[in-house]
Amino acid sequence: MAATREARRLARLLGGLFGSLFGGLFGNLFAIGGARAVDLPEDRAEAMIHLYDGGGTRASGPAVLVRKSVADRVALSGNFYVDMVSNASIDVVTQASPYKEKRTEYTLGADYVVRDSLIKVSTTHSHEPDYSAGSASLDISQDVFGGMTTVNLGFTRGSDTVGKKGSPDFVDHAGHWQYRLGATQILTPHWLASANFEAVADDGFLGSPYRAARVFGAAVPERDPRTRSSRAAEFRVIGDLGNPGEARSAVHGSWRYFWDTWNIRAQTGELGYSRYFGESFLGDAFVRFYSQTHALFYSDNATSETLYVSRNRQLSTFHSITLGTKLTYTYLQVPGKYDVKFNGAFDLMQFKYADFTDIRSGTPYKFTGKVLQLYVTSTF
Repeated sequence: MAATREARRLARLLGGLFGSLFGGLFGNLFAIGGARAVDLPEDRAEAMIHLYDGGGTRASGPAVLVRKSVADRVALSGNFYVDMVSNASIDVVTQASPYKEKRTEYTLGADYVVRDSLIKVSTTHSHEPDYSAGSASLDISQDVFGGMTTVNLGFTRGSDTVGKKGSPDFVDHAGHWQYRLGATQILTPHWLASANFEAVADDGFLGSPYRAARVFGAAVPERDPRTRSSRAAEFRVIGDLGNPGEARSAVHGSWRYFWDTWNIRAQTGELGYSRYFGESFLGDAFVRFYSQTHALFYSDNATSETLYVSRNRQLSTFHSITLGTKLTYTYLQVPGKYDVKFNGAFDLMQFKYADFTDIRSGTPYKFTGKVLQLYVTSTF
């Protein structure tokens, strides 16, 4: 029992170390290990300002999250997110005029505890001038084997409406189905491991009404298949490097493999380190590598006319590397009651494309992107 209590204490601490660091495209696996399924998430409020700048695109805006328990077994949450986008990316400057637009997103969620299970339902809606999207999700976490293992199941159904500025008669739709399965295992009092699998099915309009492909050097409308299925598997480990009974630093590593029916194959690897400095400061750093192959119908400049053709650089062969840092300062803390923390995070990303040409220079395209996040969090 002592070993189990120590392992659970480690899980909670590691969830705190990495809980806000890995909220992006692949999901928060460490939060699965950090939050016990029989406990509701903490009452929490967050306010953030974010900025992205890279490849001719600039996006910024605020985000607000509030989560509050309303009974011993129920917690409600709401999230508001805004992106104000100024776009002069290579796709835009070589095919159209730069533009500005605003995207807003709303999320409402509820968590419910029943015995050793945590059930979460949520709905998200986003809107921009020529695109709207909505989704509904259901996730279930179940503790088994005396709390040493947590099993997770999830499903999301999404529906998009696609429009085109200047063409009021153009309206199309896309549907998305996502299925998730995962498990987090406490290996020792100092190590956790997670394995997650994801399956996605998309149908409808999956391209861009603005993007053009090149065939024999001439611009033609992009033509993508209207169906796509993909799979992804991800594995993570995280360990405490502190002295026995006192975890003050941790490391993590992960690997993800993706494949789909468009013949894209992609791999992501990540290594990171997290450490407390005194009682008030927590520093994080990570490096992430990504590489992928191109889609079957992708071509930088096609030499034959085919049913499907695209010059979307996200479907080309490319690789990227990301260096990320984060610093958290605990301003106020009363254990068991509340805390207030200030956070700053900065990511530097470099993208290099093997078969997508910058037609302005005739060389393979590459760019550097930067992400800055400044936010305050409070539990209460």
